[in-house]
Amino acid sequence: MSSTASAVTGSIVFLNPGDPPESFPDLIRGTTEPDGLVAVGGDLTPARLLAAYGRGIFPWYEEGQPVLWWSPDPRAVLLPERIHISRTLRRTLMGKRFQVSVDLAFGAVINACADTRAATGTWITPEMRSAYLALHNLGYAHSIEVWQGSDLAGGLYGIALGDVFFGESMFSQVTDASKAALVKLVRLAEDQGITLIDCQVATHHLATLGSQLMPRDEFLGLLRTLSVARGRVGAWRTEPRPTQSLVRTPEVPAPLHV
Repeated sequence: MSSTASAVTGSIVFLNPGDPPESFPDLIRGTTEPDGLVAVGGDLTPARLLAAYGRGIFPWYEEGQPVLWWSPDPRAVLLPERIHISRTLRRTLMGKRFQVSVDLAFGAVINACADTRAATGTWITPEMRSAYLALHNLGYAHSIEVWQGSDLAGGLYGIALGDVFFGESMFSQVTDASKAALVKLVRLAEDQGITLIDCQVATHHLATLGSQLMPRDEFLGLLRTLSVARGRVGAWRTEPRPTQSLVRTPEVPAPLHV
């Protein structure tokens, strides 16, 4: 073991920047703490971030702290086919308030996500912003933008790995803007064969849109198969389009013949 190799205290792994990117605990064997903290330290290189996400682990920490790596149990997820679009949201999408684009303003979205949480403390530190911008430039991190005229009204960003999208953060400056972004993400998932959207931690906002809690073991079992699928790496860039196209009209059953 080299001088930079990770150390293990109890069930938490302590990482050094020189450790191999995959130096994370085996969560299947239950090496995590009850609160979901599994590792401390390391760095935010693209290789380490991708290795973490592929193992169901993500970074979440505040400025002044070391990098903290988490894998909560249970896990909040959204299955694209379970998206819940309320009547109010449907009316919003069918109206002319918003347009949505993809990978058009990644930097602006991540900055807005950080700024909207600045008053209460944010985990989207300058180091985190740089790390996810690097993943965006490599074709792994993506943003969805919701526009009201020329103003960025809401959006979200996350990482696509195989057939999984790992949602990181969303923001809304206007009512229903972040919900419109999530519906757009679901439509992208349907088009690209993504079958699991990771929401990380449960919130009431996500629950109203159809998210559910999944035991971590079940989540990790799906992840082992889905994250290694041949996903499309590269920009998903699309220009702003009206939100009406996000509403899918249910198919009308064929008439019965007598």
